[in-house]
Amino acid sequence: MNAVYTWLGVALIVIFSTTGDCLLAYAMKQVGDLHALRRTHGVRAIINRIATNPLLFAGVACMTVAFFSLLFALSWGDVSLVGPASASLTFVGNAIAGKLFLKERVDRRRWTAALLVAGGVFFLAR
Repeated sequence: MNAVYTWLGVALIVIFSTTGDCLLAYAMKQVGDLHALRRTHGVRAIINRIATNPLLFAGVACMTVAFFSLLFALSWGDVSLVGPASASLTFVGNAIAGKLFLKERVDRRRWTAALLVAGGVFFLAR
């Protein structure tokens, strides 16, 4: 039964971490180039743009859930499984979500890396 809880924890980590990464990336794209913003409008403009972007706070909330999911998963499973599996599958999830939701260009090399990572998780789980 601990294995089920461990993999449920890993799944929650991957889902919430990937969602949080995408929300944070999208929010920061909305904020814009921080260097140019600081140069033209000052630091207050950066703080104002960041503090008023609800997607940024939603991303932070998702990352918080991912962190607590990690704590639960570590209480159920071994760090030698939970750590690499959650990190690797989050990498794969980020590649997929970046392509689908953020319309990022994910080249063949990144897809190959994602497949190799997924294969490594498969061998890790056996």
